[in-house]
Amino acid sequence: MNWTFKTFDQLTNNELYYILKARVDIFIVEQNSPYKDMDGVDQDAMHLFLENQGKIIAYARIIPKGVLYKQPSIGRIVVDNQHRKSGYGRLLLQKSINWIEKNWGKQEIYLHAQVYLRDFYRSFGFEEISDSYEEDGIPHVDMIRTVPE
Repeated sequence: MNWTFKTFDQLTNNELYYILKARVDIFIVEQNSPYKDMDGVDQDAMHLFLENQGKIIAYARIIPKGVLYKQPSIGRIVVDNQHRKSGYGRLLLQKSINWIEKNWGKQEIYLHAQVYLRDFYRSFGFEEISDSYEEDGIPHVDMIRTVPE
């Protein structure tokens, strides 16, 4: 298994299919939350994923500043349910942060987080900048990671 960073245009048809399947399986089916996953942002994003024989183990979408928010952001973060508690989520988020800092410089990073994962994101330096609110039937909170000193 290898971690892969690709732009939308670099993704193969199969990689794109597996990524979209993983997002649907987790966000729509597992969390029972019908929402508009195809939001027109994938084409501008960097896609980080760990794949094993056609199955996405972990995935994140890294979005440049100005596309959704004034800061770069990390979103659509998924870890396959059979691989949770294995450390892949921590690796995924750290690799995403490192990629942003290496390619776009050290700056604030925005995250639109599910409330139950607040402590996980806090462990990476993200802080809440909003109260909890409901989106697509799931409590969320906005978070920012400030520039480390």
